[in-house]
Amino acid sequence: MSTQTLLTPEAPTSRGARGRGLSSRFRMERVNWPATVLLLLCAVTVLLPLYVTLSMAFKSTGQAVDGNPFSLPAPLSFDGFVQAWKLTTFPVGAGVSLFVTAGTVILTIVLSAFTSYAIVRNWDRKVFRYSFFYLLAAMFIPFPVVALPQIQLTGLVHLDNPVGVILLASMFQLSFSVLLFTAFLRSIPLELEESARIDGASTWSTFWRIIFPLLAPMSATVGIFAFLYAWNDFMMPSLIISDPALQTLPVRQNLFQTQFSNNYNVSFASYLMAMAPAIVAYLFTQRWVMAGVTQGAVKG
Repeated sequence: MSTQTLLTPEAPTSRGARGRGLSSRFRMERVNWPATVLLLLCAVTVLLPLYVTLSMAFKSTGQAVDGNPFSLPAPLSFDGFVQAWKLTTFPVGAGVSLFVTAGTVILTIVLSAFTSYAIVRNWDRKVFRYSFFYLLAAMFIPFPVVALPQIQLTGLVHLDNPVGVILLASMFQLSFSVLLFTAFLRSIPLELEESARIDGASTWSTFWRIIFPLLAPMSATVGIFAFLYAWNDFMMPSLIISDPALQTLPVRQNLFQTQFSNNYNVSFASYLMAMAPAIVAYLFTQRWVMAGVTQGAVKG
């Protein structure tokens, strides 16, 4: 009895210690070092240019031309931001970019939600099913391939302005957005709509009062992608908008590129002001991007 009494408390303790040791060694062995190193290299390739941009933007002209691009600005100078603000007419360019971006986001969300709802709820009909495949095929057509016809058409219908850019940007975002929405809509049960129809709701009211509020997570994801695309786009506004006074920020930077050629601090300050809204927006909304994509993929 005495021997059993001494051994009984030690046995589970030794097993627990061995279990914890094996668990820690197992966790250490599961670390994928090649993937970790690759992710670190990818982070460096993104953070290093961002650091150089910040460093050069806050330097004076003399420091930017003669100094080391990796050195810290000493002292801090805001002359580059002042000159870039004046040369690019930043308030006007930012206003045009904001108008184009907001219009693209709203139109993309509404059209994509409508289209996806019609496709998912009429999947048994060939017209809607083939329409979905047609939209997927359109994802593989880049804008430069159809750039010339689009330029001619927008000129003929007098849409060579920011409104035309909104329409075209929304159309080019439609395929990917419909793909995301359809995957999410398949998870919404039909019983919700059937109960609304029993109460006398029409298709229009059922969509707006029941379905569209449930699409909020995916709407946020689609809106973020549309925002990043419209705010950073250079090619479409430069080709479609004919009036230089109505150009977006990325195009204005290119128009004044010759004036930035020797003033690196002005160039980097202009780039930083243009990309800051997109960076801030993504940093605050990246959780919704990942959650929306993952939720739609799992439930679809």
